[in-house]
Amino acid sequence: MSENILEVRDLQASYGQVDVLRGVALEVKTGEVCVILGANGAGKTTTLRSICNMPIVASTGTITFAGEDISNTDTGGIVAQGMAHVPQGRGTFPELSTLENLQLGAYVRKDNEVDDDIDRWFQMFPVLKERKDQAAGSLSGGEQQMLAVSRALMSRPKLLLLDEPSLGLAPIIIEDLFATFKQINQDEGTTMLIVEQNANLALSIAQSAYVLETGSIALSGPAAQLRDDPAVQEAYLGA
Repeated sequence: MSENILEVRDLQASYGQVDVLRGVALEVKTGEVCVILGANGAGKTTTLRSICNMPIVASTGTITFAGEDISNTDTGGIVAQGMAHVPQGRGTFPELSTLENLQLGAYVRKDNEVDDDIDRWFQMFPVLKERKDQAAGSLSGGEQQMLAVSRALMSRPKLLLLDEPSLGLAPIIIEDLFATFKQINQDEGTTMLIVEQNANLALSIAQSAYVLETGSIALSGPAAQLRDDPAVQEAYLGA
C-alpha cells in the first residue's frame, strides 16, 4: 500500500473559459500535515475544490485517494470514502444549532459512537458546548471556524482539507486554532491538506509544503526546507 493517502497528477481546472490550474501534481503522505501556499488567485482554493470534485469547477487529471482512483467519483462519494472539506468562509449551516451542525457532520457514519465524538469535540472546543443550542450563524467568526472544523471531523475523515482557516480571525484565535490542528493531527492521526495565507504559522505545523503560482506548482519540499528558502521568505514570510 502506498504511503501517500493522496496523489494528484496533471490536474487541469477551469471556470467556464478561464483556465486556473495547469498540470498541478502533488502528494500527501498518510498522517502528515501538508500546506499549499500561494498568492491570491494562484489556484489554491480551486485545487481543493478539484480534489473533492465539486461541480462548480471543471477539472481533468488523475486523483488517487487511499489507493482508489476518485477522478470520476462525485463529491458525495468522495466524502463517503473518507475525505472532508472545510471551505473558505467557514461553511456552517447558520440556521441550525451548533449541536445540529455536528450531528449533520456524521451523516455518512453507521456506528453508534456519534455522541462520543460530539463530546470529544466539545472537550476540544469548550465554547461550542456552551453554545450547543445556539444558531451557528450567531456565533463569532472564531467559533464558527471551530464548529466547521469539528463538523468535518465528525465524519472521522482520513483526510481533512482546510481552505484558509485563518481568514478573518484575530491573531490570538489563529494561533490557538493552528495549535489545535497540530494536536488533532498528533492525537487522532488525521492527515491534513491546508491552504493558508499565514505561511509562517502553517509551515510551523506542517511536514511538507507546495507553493502554487498562477496555476502551477513552483516549489515543493519539506516544510522546514521551504521556510529556509530565500524566495519563500521574501514572498510569503515577510523576510
